[in-house]
Amino acid sequence: MKNRSIPTKIILALSAIGPGLFLIGYNIGTGSVTTMAKTGAEHGMGLFWALILSCIFTYVLMVTYGKVTLVTGKTALFNFKSEFKYGWMLSLYIIIALIIGELLALMGVMGIVADLVQEGIRLAFDGLIVSTFWIILFFSIILYFLLWFGRYQLFEKILTVLVVLMGISFIVVFIMVDPDLMAIAKGAVPGIPNTPGALGLIAAITGTTCSAAVFIMRSTVVAEKGWGIGDLKKEKKDSFVSASMMLLLSGVIMAVAAGTLYVSGLKLENTVEMIELFEPIGGKAAAFMLIIGIAGAGLSTIFPIVLIAPWLVSDYRGTPRDIHSPLSRWLIFIALLFAFGTVFLEKRPPALMVFSQAFQACILPAVAIPIFILINRKKLMNEYTAGTKLNIGIIAVILFSLITTYFALTEFL
Repeated sequence: MKNRSIPTKIILALSAIGPGLFLIGYNIGTGSVTTMAKTGAEHGMGLFWALILSCIFTYVLMVTYGKVTLVTGKTALFNFKSEFKYGWMLSLYIIIALIIGELLALMGVMGIVADLVQEGIRLAFDGLIVSTFWIILFFSIILYFLLWFGRYQLFEKILTVLVVLMGISFIVVFIMVDPDLMAIAKGAVPGIPNTPGALGLIAAITGTTCSAAVFIMRSTVVAEKGWGIGDLKKEKKDSFVSASMMLLLSGVIMAVAAGTLYVSGLKLENTVEMIELFEPIGGKAAAFMLIIGIAGAGLSTIFPIVLIAPWLVSDYRGTPRDIHSPLSRWLIFIALLFAFGTVFLEKRPPALMVFSQAFQACILPAVAIPIFILINRKKLMNEYTAGTKLNIGIIAVILFSLITTYFALTEFL
């Protein structure tokens, strides 16, 4: 170990927190980039408190879902189906709602990645414009090829590279923008701006960070990692690292938008606007750095999104997660078809992403309440039932989920 290079040591350290890393890749990209950027553009750091709360509650539910999976040896949806009288109905509702939400997110994510790559090509090749259709087709073919032949361990390694690249890019851009630290501190104080769309953005921040899909996937990737009851401490540490990194990277994205778009009085209707505004500040190199960071975020989230349907079906049925089975390959293929959605829809990717993330917030109560019941079920958990602190945390999550669901319904209905 002493003879290994520093980058090798970093990669090995990251691989030790596989499930957390997988979820960082999933979360920072599904909607974080656009939701945090749009929030920073419209409200500066004024809604930073909502991100802090969401990340704290994300940690609480990640620990809870991981613990139930490690103790029972079964994944979340299978436990719901087995332990509740009408659990199959609850599980099917979660599956359908999550798949709809993730397909909406996939359209937004791939649209954003395509827009950014198109802008990168334009900057690099003196105004050359490549259609977003061909860019999406290129990435879809590569992703399908990797998913056809690859295994979870391969995806984990790819996500390691993308998450590291994304993290470095955003932090470098954050330093270049040099945002007001006092504004960030003031944003930690709760307050709701009296402006249209504020409630929807709070719901979207919750939906993209404290996402129902994250906790269901948490159960699956912990099982995929092969951890057992002896790994409870490791699972808790992994959850902390994951939630902390989500807070850091999401906060940096919000601050970058606040330091560019917000101070210029511009709203984020198209992610490329942030690149165009940032280029005069840091030059082409800085613009490319931001493109790499956001594109890395988008690509890192597409892997988990297209895997969610096969994994949820396996979770529900209690069968091995074989992404090479005919059913899984068809589900992945159908999901990738949705990646072309923004080519044919008039709605811009950022607006689509915010809507999809607010939609996710509405599913949160359905995953928070059942796991609260299960982790306190002595017959299921034996001596590993939740303690007082964890129970208080889960109850706080449930209350928060109900409030943000109300915000989402108020804003979009």
